[in-house]
Amino acid sequence: MKPAPFDYAAPRSLDETLDLLAERGGEGKILAGGQSLLPVLNFRLAQPALLVDVNRVAGLDTLAATADGGLAVGALVRQRRLERDPEVARRAPLLAEAIRHVAHPQIRARGTLCGSLAHADPAAELPAVALALGARLRLRRRGGERWLEAARFFTGLFATALAPDEMLVEVHFPPAPARTGTAFLEAARRHGDYAQAGVAASVTLGEDGRCRAARLVFLAVGEGPIDAARSAAALVGERPEGTLLEAVARQAAATEIDPLGDIHASAEFKRHLAAVLARRALTEASARAAA
Repeated sequence: MKPAPFDYAAPRSLDETLDLLAERGGEGKILAGGQSLLPVLNFRLAQPALLVDVNRVAGLDTLAATADGGLAVGALVRQRRLERDPEVARRAPLLAEAIRHVAHPQIRARGTLCGSLAHADPAAELPAVALALGARLRLRRRGGERWLEAARFFTGLFATALAPDEMLVEVHFPPAPARTGTAFLEAARRHGDYAQAGVAASVTLGEDGRCRAARLVFLAVGEGPIDAARSAAALVGERPEGTLLEAVARQAAATEIDPLGDIHASAEFKRHLAAVLARRALTEASARAAA
């Protein structure tokens, strides 16, 4: 299929971009990498009257360490750059690990982190990573900006808190506490396919080897990334070891996700798969934290 007719604009500044979004109300869509947007347009699931191509806008391709030791990622930073940059692996290893699971190299060469977050596909890896790492998102509009925690950004199936006249311009990943380990796992029929289930895990240990904090975030088993906070809280104050990790993973899969069956797998199978992946990811994250 082909997209419905639309106007096209290629601004050269962020101010010009935000003016276009403000003037056209909810009629405009941002085009950066296009790897999420273009298939939606081709299937006419979205029919914007205006595409705003931001690839010529200066200052949106920043990838840099922040003053607190975290990582700032601009709206035009390609996923392939995140995959290859050693600073990303050092400052946000979960992001570096997960991004290798995103589609194929050709897609990652054009796709952006911000584009994936704004699209909010429930099967996408990067929204789950942003939630697991407690990322903060910078949203700009004409005349102002605001910051949102990732936990408040994702609001439902392909839905976010992004207003029609706003643009997601930057994502900040905070520095991880000492003795923190992370892990990302997913299962798909073929590498590069959408995951049947996936999980991002983070575990922080105290000097005594007991868990001080834990995050467990699922993808592809609900209407968006699912933070299994209640189940992960059971690890705090305990030693993250086999029997406990198994129980936490099973509880999370049984009570905190809502998978839908499809032609590839039943909801029951996806729930079982999520439990297996959660146990393995928590085990790996705990081992990395201890190391």
